[in-house]
Amino acid sequence: MVKEIFLGRSLQRELIEKRIIDLKNGYRQNIAIIGDELVGKTSLIFNFIRNFSDPHILPLYLEVRPEPFKDFKRRFMGVLLYAFLDNSSISLQENLDFLIEKSRNFIPKTADKITDLLRNPVSKKKADNFFELLEVCDLIYQESGKRCVVIWDEFHNLEYMGIKTLYAEWSKALITHKNTMFIITSSLPSKAKKILAHNLSLLFGNFQSISLEPFDVHTSEVYLDIKFEGNHLDKGLRNFLVHFSGGYPFYLNLLSEGMLKHEKMPLTQVLVELLFSSTGILNQRFNNYLKRLVSLPNSQDYLSLLYSIASGHNRLKDIMHISHKTAKEINVRLNYLLELDVVTRSGDFFKINDRLFGFWLKFVYQKKANALTFDAKNQKQHFTSYLDVVIKEFIVSSAKPIPERMIELLRLFEDDIIQVEEKKFRLNHFRELKQLEFNSRGLGEGVLGRSEDSVWIMAFKNKKLTEEDVTEFARECKKYRNKLQQKIIISLDEIDINARLRALDEKILTWGLSQVNELMDLYAKPRIVT
Repeated sequence: MVKEIFLGRSLQRELIEKRIIDLKNGYRQNIAIIGDELVGKTSLIFNFIRNFSDPHILPLYLEVRPEPFKDFKRRFMGVLLYAFLDNSSISLQENLDFLIEKSRNFIPKTADKITDLLRNPVSKKKADNFFELLEVCDLIYQESGKRCVVIWDEFHNLEYMGIKTLYAEWSKALITHKNTMFIITSSLPSKAKKILAHNLSLLFGNFQSISLEPFDVHTSEVYLDIKFEGNHLDKGLRNFLVHFSGGYPFYLNLLSEGMLKHEKMPLTQVLVELLFSSTGILNQRFNNYLKRLVSLPNSQDYLSLLYSIASGHNRLKDIMHISHKTAKEINVRLNYLLELDVVTRSGDFFKINDRLFGFWLKFVYQKKANALTFDAKNQKQHFTSYLDVVIKEFIVSSAKPIPERMIELLRLFEDDIIQVEEKKFRLNHFRELKQLEFNSRGLGEGVLGRSEDSVWIMAFKNKKLTEEDVTEFARECKKYRNKLQQKIIISLDEIDINARLRALDEKILTWGLSQVNELMDLYAKPRIVT
C-alpha cells in the first residue's frame, strides 16, 4: 500500500474545515481553489474528505467533465444519494435506480424530485433544469437536516453543457439556497478568476479564492526525505529532484517512485523512461497536451512560440528577432496561450508554467521533430548524455556560494521589466558588481550592483529574518549616498511578521527562495536549493 504524504496544505485544509463549521452555524462562505494542473488541488480535496466526518454534512465530490447535461445530471444525483446512504447499514450499489429506491424510506420528497428530473427530458431551457438540479440539495436539507457541500472539480467544464444562462442560474441558487456550500476547483487560473470576478461576484454567497502553489523548496525536501526514508538518496540528486520537479507534488511522486522501483537504475535512465520512451507516462502526457494546439489554425506558430520560450528566448524582443514577425502578430498568439494558462507573463518575460513540459518540448519533442533519421536508439543516447550534463551542471552550480550565484544572475540583467508579487520594477544593467561584507551580527554577506543611475544593495540571511536584521540593514544602506536605491534582503528561512512590517517602512524588499528562483527560471539558471 502506497503511503499518503500530505504536506504544505494544512492551512488550506483548516480553512475548508472552518468554513464547514461556519456553515453549520448558519454562515455560508463558498470556496474556490485555483492552481495549475498537477499542483495538488484534487489531493487536497480527497485528503479533506477522507479525514472529515460529520453526520450533518454531506460532502459531494464530482469531477466536472466536458459532457452533455443529461450525463452530468445523472452523475450528480448518483453522488448525492450515495453520500446520503453511505453511513447507513445498507450494502450500496453504484446504480442510480437502486439508490433512489433505498433513499425513498428516508427522504421521500427528494427521491420523488430526482425521479421527476430523470423522467423529464432535458428541455431547450437547460438553465431551468440546472436550477432544479441544485434545488435537490435544498430539499435534502429540509427533509434530513443534512447540509450539502458540493465539490465540483474543474468547474469551468460546466460551460461545455451549453447552458446559456449558466452563471445567472447558479448565482440565483447561491443566493436562495443558503444551506448548500460550494467548493470549486480549476486548473485554468486566468479563466477561473475572470468567472469569479464577473459571473459569480455576489454580495451574498460569494467565493473565497484560494491560490494553490507548487511546494516550496523546504516542503519539497521534506517530501523526498519521507519518500526515501530508509533508502539512501544523495543530497545532490535530492536537490536536483526539487529543482527539476518545480515543486509539483505529482512530479515529485512520479520521479521518486521511479527511482525507488528501480533502485539500481541511475536517475538519467529513470528520466529517459518517463520523458523519452514512447510508453513513458510523461512523454504520452505531454504529447496529448500538445494536441490542444495542433488542431488550431496556425498551430505551428503556437508550437514555435512555446519552443522559443522553452529555449530561453522568452522576451518579446527575442521572439520577434527569431520569428521575423511583428509584435502585434506575436501578441495575438501569446494572449491565447496566456488564456489557456500554458504560459504566464512577468513584465517583459514569458514562462511556460509547467517546467517539465518546457524541458520535454525543447529536448525531446523538438529534437525528434528535427531528426533527419528514425534512429531512435541514437536519439535516446544523445538525450541520456544531455541529462548527465544537466545533472552535473546543477550539482556544480549548487556548490557555489549564493552571493556568487546571485552575481552570475545579476550580470544577465539588461534593463528589462519583471513583476514579483504584483510589484513591477526594472532589472538594471549593472556596470559594477561585487560582494559585500556587512558589519552586522545578523547579516553576513551581500552584493552591491551599480548601474548608470542607481545602486542595488542585497543582503542574505540564512536563519529567520528578524526586525533587528532589517534595522541593521537599513543602517548599512545609508552608507551609500546614491538616491536611487533598490534594497533587498534575501532570506533562506522564514521571515518574521514584524520584520516584514519594518521592511515596508524602510522601503526594503524581502524575498524568499521562491522569489529568487522565479528570477532564476526567467534566465534559465538552476534554482537555488539549500
